[in-house]
Amino acid sequence: MSLVIKIRNIKRDFPLGQEVVKVLKGIDLDIAKGEYVALMGPSGSGKSTLMNLLGCLDTPTSGSYELNGKDVSNMTDDELAEIRNKEIGFVFQTFNLLPRTTALENVALPMIYAGASKAQRTERAEEVLTDVGLADRMDHRPNQLSGGQRQRVAVGRALVNKPSIILADEPTGNLDSKTSVEIMKLFDDIHAAGNTVILVTHEEDIAEHAHRIIRLRDGIVESDNRNR
Repeated sequence: MSLVIKIRNIKRDFPLGQEVVKVLKGIDLDIAKGEYVALMGPSGSGKSTLMNLLGCLDTPTSGSYELNGKDVSNMTDDELAEIRNKEIGFVFQTFNLLPRTTALENVALPMIYAGASKAQRTERAEEVLTDVGLADRMDHRPNQLSGGQRQRVAVGRALVNKPSIILADEPTGNLDSKTSVEIMKLFDDIHAAGNTVILVTHEEDIAEHAHRIIRLRDGIVESDNRNR
């Protein structure tokens, strides 16, 4: 079993005036290549903090985090930015698309940071947009797309650099129930294609798509169950 994520005794404290708030209180976690995992927990459980650490958007106060065998817990901001661009595909609740650029340009954006040529970017972005069902919408800007189509663009952007993990934070939070079903079907397909998918959600029906549900409470792992 090849591990993508190996976390040992991760703690994250935040100073608040004279106090120190202990948000993560010693988390151990292994996620294997190709797993489909949902992170759940009530507000204040630490799931967003853990997701920021997994996504290399933040570093732990103590403990170790290995991503694909590389210890990322003590990397500089520049090193983390490079890891984020290469290894992690993000999908956010609010889509985070650039409003004045087309679907194709939005999807190709991470490849610019990766140093790909324009021809490579265009070819790969077209391929990914076709995979997410938007072959006929490549030249549309976000305001010309529905919420579900915008999230498909965001998913395409997350996939474009062929990352090690797809991290999705409440990916259906802004969508109606019919569109949510379509987007979750897309995540199922992405996982079936061999991608490691980590969903952060508070909705049980969304979490049911994952094969493993990790529940946090008060900064620790409360339960870790496999669905199938």
